[in-house]
Amino acid sequence: QVQLVESGGGLVQAGDSLRLSCAASGRTFSRYAMGWFRQAPGKEREFVAALTWNGRNTYYADSVKGRFTISRDNARNTVSLQMNGLKPEDTAVYYCAASNSIVAPIIRDQYGYWGQGTQVTVSS
Repeated sequence: QVQLVESGGGLVQAGDSLRLSCAASGRTFSRYAMGWFRQAPGKEREFVAALTWNGRNTYYADSVKGRFTISRDNARNTVSLQMNGLKPEDTAVYYCAASNSIVAPIIRDQYGYWGQGTQVTVSS
């Protein structure tokens, strides 16, 4: 089992950057594929980015490809999301999630552990 706590959200202007971090508890963090999802008001939670347990394979939603970078540090039990060139449409609550899958899923239901979320607001 793993517990996840996100941090790093905030209010920024369009074009700015933010780095989200997710701290995981437990000694088995390196076994999990990790992902970031986001949920805007009135919308469903959507996939943003994911990476495999070893960080070698990464996946991105088309809407963030080229602007966001997901990474992990298994020694520190953390996963990060570097967000550059932020746009107002990136405004959402961002969630960190862990999956037992060998691959890095893009489907929300394949993640069994979730953080509480961190708010990102991008003003125009």
